[in-house]
Amino acid sequence: MRHIFIASILSVGISIAGIAPARAASDVNTILAANRAAMGGDAWSGKITLDSHFAYVGQGLTGTTSSLIDFQHGAFVDSYQIGPSSGANGFDGTRAWEKEPSGISTDQAGGDVLQLAINEAYRDSNLWWRSDRGGTHISSGGRTTTNHETFDVLTVTPRDGKSFDAWFDADTHRLARTVESQSLQTITTFYTNYADVDGVPIAHTLVIDDGSGTANRQTMTLTSARFEPARALAAYARPATALHDSSLAGNVSETTVPFQLINNHIYVQASINGSKPLTFIVDTGGHDILTPETAKKLGVKTQGSQTAGGAGDKVAQSGLARVESISVGAATLTRQTVTVLQFSNAAEGIDEQGMIGYEFFARFITRIDYGKHQITFIDKQHFDPKDAGTPVRFRFYHQFPEVLGSYDGIPGRFGIDTGARTALSLTRPFAEKNHLREREKDGVEALTGWGVGGPTRGFVFHGNNLKLDGLTIASPLTEFSLDKGGAGGVDAFPNNVGGGVLKRFVVTFDYDHQLMYLKPIEGKIDDLDTFDRSGMWINQVAQGFEIVDVGNGTPAAVAGLRVGDIITAVDGKPVTAIKLYDLRKTLRNSASGTTLDVIFSRKGAAHDTRLTLRDLIR
Repeated sequence: MRHIFIASILSVGISIAGIAPARAASDVNTILAANRAAMGGDAWSGKITLDSHFAYVGQGLTGTTSSLIDFQHGAFVDSYQIGPSSGANGFDGTRAWEKEPSGISTDQAGGDVLQLAINEAYRDSNLWWRSDRGGTHISSGGRTTTNHETFDVLTVTPRDGKSFDAWFDADTHRLARTVESQSLQTITTFYTNYADVDGVPIAHTLVIDDGSGTANRQTMTLTSARFEPARALAAYARPATALHDSSLAGNVSETTVPFQLINNHIYVQASINGSKPLTFIVDTGGHDILTPETAKKLGVKTQGSQTAGGAGDKVAQSGLARVESISVGAATLTRQTVTVLQFSNAAEGIDEQGMIGYEFFARFITRIDYGKHQITFIDKQHFDPKDAGTPVRFRFYHQFPEVLGSYDGIPGRFGIDTGARTALSLTRPFAEKNHLREREKDGVEALTGWGVGGPTRGFVFHGNNLKLDGLTIASPLTEFSLDKGGAGGVDAFPNNVGGGVLKRFVVTFDYDHQLMYLKPIEGKIDDLDTFDRSGMWINQVAQGFEIVDVGNGTPAAVAGLRVGDIITAVDGKPVTAIKLYDLRKTLRNSASGTTLDVIFSRKGAAHDTRLTLRDLIR
């Protein structure tokens, strides 16, 4: 059973030093033979299906989970009902699938989901007991002692899976823990309290630790387990989606609403439980979200506290809540479980009160016209793709659309993220594997964004061609991440295609058929492939615009500006009369050589300087 909660829109596993190959092979054989004997050995013969149920406590929530395992075909279904949320994930022996909390079921071929399903099936069926180890590479890390307990550690890499570490108790020889990189986190699962079930020992307590502290640990206690005859493989197939929780008011076939495009972010007006209009960001990379302030103001009760990740190295805490309705224009979803998560309004200067995400995209055909600044939700039965543009295939990584394509001829995976301000952001593992830093000289290291996990850093340059399923976008502004964690720092996450690329098109999403249509916008596109010419990052605070990063040798540094300074006026205009996003746009789009008179506060004293902009990338 995998980690119950995947980080929304979301590091490397523990590495055990290897030893000489001959010794390693001997240790692997000895360890696994001892484990098989300790787990009942031949008593597993004839065991076909295991149906187990657990009581769940963790992350401020209670509930139940269950696991149905087919040992013969390596299939499984893991289900949960925890607090206000329910769902499942499974593997039919070939395909991984997920039923997310709002009830949508999808095949999962993106990111590391299929690899993790293969890993789980491998462990479930104890394939490491076979003489060929199930075609898997296994190496020994020797013995390690922690908290006065000694373990034999193996690093296991199933065929088509990903590496994980298995720790076997050196005294009992039973599996004591696994350590596995899942999405953005390293998950340690502890197996304890083994007791006999039909002649074989089964761990009656599982504790899941995502590394964010004991408060976020999840404990599952076995309440029942029984071995059964084989079930039809249909029991492990992706369940059908049958929902009746969306509508378009007024018996219309579509609804169109205006949006603001700010720093390549889309903002619409949404209503919760019939509330007055609230400002929500539209993000294909996330779920429907309320901020804690919005939930409190609307009287929506938040339950639990889960770890959440995304852009940036840090993790945040999120909760869950139930709302009766979410509406954008005439489009409404009813009886929804939403995430409650704090946004950083300081980074954009917008009072973001929530997010419209996967749940809306999955229920309607969604068209985003970046030229007209309009978003349209279309009844699926009335959608005609004839004039929608070039179809681009995608697959799902949880709720995230992921396209197979290439950058500069290098094959890669590319997430389609309307919530990203950047154009093309390549992950650090992708950049390192393909030696992009050595290839790209005419760029700059900078703080380039601010996400759930805090600030993100990248190396920015004028990129080469991006191909998405055969469609070419010529030389978008590109960066590769310098983050060690978060979405840009792990191999599981795809490279990111953000609003800076998407705003070249009218973009239409058909989630049922896993297609995105791209229709080029005619005429000049504003603020395209531009990058900051000041060399600083500013956030909005009560006193003004705080400088949180200044690059060495940049115009901001030359002007004497430092981290911690508060900008209070620009060209004689107080910042109370300036929108943060407008100033950012000025710093991107004003010609090299443009000067700005800046008044700033440092340790309570007022200072002034002249900032002369210049190109930081060629």
